Amino acid sequence: MVWVLLSVCPLSEALDLSKLEKVNQVILTAIEEGKIPGAVLWVESKGEVFQKAYGNRMIWPDEEQMTVETVFDVASLTKVLAATPAILLLAEEGLLDLADPVSHYLPEFLEGGVREGSEDEAVTEAHREAVTVHHLLTHQSGLPPSLYLGEKDFWGYHEGVKRAATIGLLERPGTRFRYSDVNFVLLGEIVRRVSEQRLDAFVDEHFFGPLNMRDTGFLPLGPIEERVAPTTAITGFGLIRGEVHDPTARRMQGVSGHAGLFSTAKDMALMMRMLMNRGTVGDRMILKAETVSEATRNQLPAELGIERGLGWDISSPYAYQRGEKFPKEGFGHTGWTGTSIWVDPASETFVILLTNRNHPAEGTSVKPLRIEVGTIVAEAVGYTKLIPLAEELNCPTTSEQVAAGGNEEVLNGIDVLERDGFSELAGMKIGLITNQTGINRQRRSTIDLLASASGVDLVTLFSPEHGIRGVLEEDSVDDDTDAATGLPIYSLYQSENRKPTRKQLEGLDLLIFDIQDIGCRFYTYISTMGLAMEAAADAKVKFIVLDRINPIGGQVVDGPIRSGEGNDFVAFHDIPVQHGMTVGELARLFRAERQIEVELQVIPVEGWDPSKRLDDSGLPWINPSPNIRSVTEAMLYPGVGLIEFTNVSVGRGTITPFEQIGAPWIHEGRLVARLRKENVPGILFLPTRFTPNASVFDGEDCGGVRFLITDRDKLRPMELGLALMRSLHDLHPDTFTLAEKGNVLLRHEKTLKALLDQDSKKKIRQGWNPETDRFLKRREAFLLYPRN
Repeated sequence: MVWVLLSVCPLSEALDLSKLEKVNQVILTAIEEGKIPGAVLWVESKGEVFQKAYGNRMIWPDEEQMTVETVFDVASLTKVLAATPAILLLAEEGLLDLADPVSHYLPEFLEGGVREGSEDEAVTEAHREAVTVHHLLTHQSGLPPSLYLGEKDFWGYHEGVKRAATIGLLERPGTRFRYSDVNFVLLGEIVRRVSEQRLDAFVDEHFFGPLNMRDTGFLPLGPIEERVAPTTAITGFGLIRGEVHDPTARRMQGVSGHAGLFSTAKDMALMMRMLMNRGTVGDRMILKAETVSEATRNQLPAELGIERGLGWDISSPYAYQRGEKFPKEGFGHTGWTGTSIWVDPASETFVILLTNRNHPAEGTSVKPLRIEVGTIVAEAVGYTKLIPLAEELNCPTTSEQVAAGGNEEVLNGIDVLERDGFSELAGMKIGLITNQTGINRQRRSTIDLLASASGVDLVTLFSPEHGIRGVLEEDSVDDDTDAATGLPIYSLYQSENRKPTRKQLEGLDLLIFDIQDIGCRFYTYISTMGLAMEAAADAKVKFIVLDRINPIGGQVVDGPIRSGEGNDFVAFHDIPVQHGMTVGELARLFRAERQIEVELQVIPVEGWDPSKRLDDSGLPWINPSPNIRSVTEAMLYPGVGLIEFTNVSVGRGTITPFEQIGAPWIHEGRLVARLRKENVPGILFLPTRFTPNASVFDGEDCGGVRFLITDRDKLRPMELGLALMRSLHDLHPDTFTLAEKGNVLLRHEKTLKALLDQDSKKKIRQGWNPETDRFLKRREAFLLYPRN
């Protein structure tokens, strides 16, 4: 066998540890930003090993330090560490043929038919006969991404196989790449029927045992369970630790070809070493050299525009762990829980990055971290040329792959403006309202982009609450000067003034707004935008909004419309608490309903589905303010934030603000018991104690409750907010300051009175539903992106 190695530069003989040192800060930053609780990194190049553990493997309910021996639920790495090698070995031994129809091994496969609603009008039941084992391995089977667990629950391995074998086709086999867990559920069962051993027993005998992978296996885990990194908490299971995170694999009793494997970085390195050595370890052959070569070369037709091996990813929208400097001739895979592998045969290097990014809850993405780590390691072995990642194609995916990278590339307004060469800005003197969230897909700031663009004259900057860098927690922010450009920064969050003055706008032709909102009425960036629109109208200055997606989605609208007197900076306009609009759409609504006579232009987002959140989009997350550190916290904020001005800590001064609340006078067990009676969908209440190091109850021990999102689609933040206010008032009517402070952000006296009167949730909602329904009709004329 001959490996084709296409090196793009002379490679180093050894790892450049000075360059590799940068990876430490990248991982530590991800931990500090709440993206991951911890990580284990294993880099090996020409036999030289760099391994390190970072942070914690558990941060809730207790802390446990991460170690290099930590055992991870590797999720979809199961596909390439277990199912794929098992199938390849059986093919080597002549016990199966990859070209054989699936029905040859699973006769019941012919019973499945076609999935109702298929977009491929040419697909018929007869096409099931043409689906081969090779189609399963390369995700060209035409089967759907998953077993549609929402339709009907199940339990048991054999029931899971039955469902996978009879699920309907979506398209003709071989016509489209569609990443699918179903493919590998079926491959795992093919291994069982051909070998007469269940997948876990087969791979243990033929791979894990011979490779001395002592800490690798399926359930039950035995003694290694105490070293397992937990994932999230799920209703009916609690904190997932030593159980499979993947819901289908869990229902299949922990053993499946698509997920369910547990392993360590050290053990995975043993298998990667075998693959790098063309299938042998010492003098023992595990797989034939030609088998390894075949598995890691492209198997897809050129017209599909991506490259996949047998099980392995090579160059597709999901192979971003390669980074931007390793050549495209390598191979790897990722896992939903935050695990990934990349192998570069040319430099004899592999990178294993293991995280449990969804502990203690979902809501974060490790895509940017994987890209940075891959790029740094490539530089450390001598690669210098930039090799762009594969373009994101419109490939239907499982929820795992969507969260890992997204479907169609989503472009925020700044990306659209940049792509079009900033043509809208030619010949104008420009002021820019922005902060640290004003970035493009490559994380380059809008300030830098406009300041360096040819023909663009950026002369003034304006900053909102928290300042231009989004780190200040002050009642008033002072003017400043931008160190990079030397431009003046006028603060729009001062005690006496919160809109641009006429003097500050003198000489400007255009005022641009580029800030990420989080979809909540009392988050003040939309107030800054509205006030700036008024100032621009007075000064006869054009106003452009560079639109950004709503990070918590644009479908759900909930909560009462603002009414009555109060602080209008936290309630700028008559909209619900969760408004379900983008800043560009809101600007259009503000202009019409507030009769702001400004020349308004919105540069719209492209490629966004309003049912998707930011971490489904492939866009980078930047903390929009110091205490909103993840999509999870943004989703919880419209509900939890409602009690912020009362005498309850919302978790400021902890590592998980808005994911927990508490006070010294709260008994955590009683509050959790009361909240569970509220039956809030999509969320699990767990008792906790914490001591904030800032804000309310600084330095005091607080009893409280932690919120774990178990179903993001079912979660309604307002339901959570109502449950909190009802439960706290019920348990502590004389202590909880609902009457005095409950309306500061709620801004709806009728709802507050109903809460104080302990009315039912149904009656409370009846008090605002008609006006919220009217809002849905009001907003229709201003929407830029179709809603269901």
